[in-house]
Amino acid sequence: MAAKPLLTKATAVTVLGDRESDIFALYASSAEQHFHVIARSMHDRKLADRSGLYEVSDAMAAVDRRAIQLPARAARPARLAHLELRFGAIELARPQSKFLRHLPESLPLAVVDVREINAETGVEPLHWRLLTSHEVTGIEDAWRIVQWYKQRWIIEQFFRILKTQGFKLEDSQIGTADRLLKLVAIAAKAAVITIQLLQARNGSRQPILAAFDNGQINVLTALNRQLEAGSKRLKNPHPPDSLAWAAWIIGRLGGWDGYPSSKPPGPITFKNGLEYFHAVAAGWSLRDMCMP
Repeated sequence: MAAKPLLTKATAVTVLGDRESDIFALYASSAEQHFHVIARSMHDRKLADRSGLYEVSDAMAAVDRRAIQLPARAARPARLAHLELRFGAIELARPQSKFLRHLPESLPLAVVDVREINAETGVEPLHWRLLTSHEVTGIEDAWRIVQWYKQRWIIEQFFRILKTQGFKLEDSQIGTADRLLKLVAIAAKAAVITIQLLQARNGSRQPILAAFDNGQINVLTALNRQLEAGSKRLKNPHPPDSLAWAAWIIGRLGGWDGYPSSKPPGPITFKNGLEYFHAVAAGWSLRDMCMP
């Protein structure tokens, strides 16, 4: 909760979690500490009337259908999923554990159930049972919960870049908390830029100044000329004032071949490209220095 003082002016704060966040104590603390939770159900929990969560959600009437775009993951290509929506209010019973007896016997929550229909053969259908402390009174409220939960993938990408496959923060041998916090802050900035490039790679009109200053843009311009000159068939297709233009260059520096038919660069490719770029930019900044 160290971030809580920094969020005092926020209209609302919502904690997003996958199945590992399906914790009764977390739901209870959200009410006490004035934040909200959206978590994917892991357990078929008991409700206050002793019925089962899954039995109740399965019995809810489907009220709407929509298609949402699912991003690519390591073992799954991006695809358009056609989802059926159910939702309703529930009263979640406290688990039978002596360690939780200080918590309320039950909690009022909402369940938003979305399941994929007509999935292609060989594709595991998506099915999310989302438990939330947010009030869900209508169809648009329920779809908003689904859209917010989708942002969890961006959060996972962020931590993936910080950890094993990226900056390897868990391998740090820094011994004090304040120094580790400074290291995390530096790495977090680089991870955020990586995510910005990832989101811009398909042609976003986000301005390039959102991630690079004018000096760095000069370096990118020189690198772009070099990369385009290396193959007459490969041209950066994006406007030079857009972050997508920079993403094309950084992706190439990270090892992507640049062809539209190829798999687009992922977060680790962008992370590697950024490391190369910053080394080049450091050398570029020294180009006019006179050596004795």
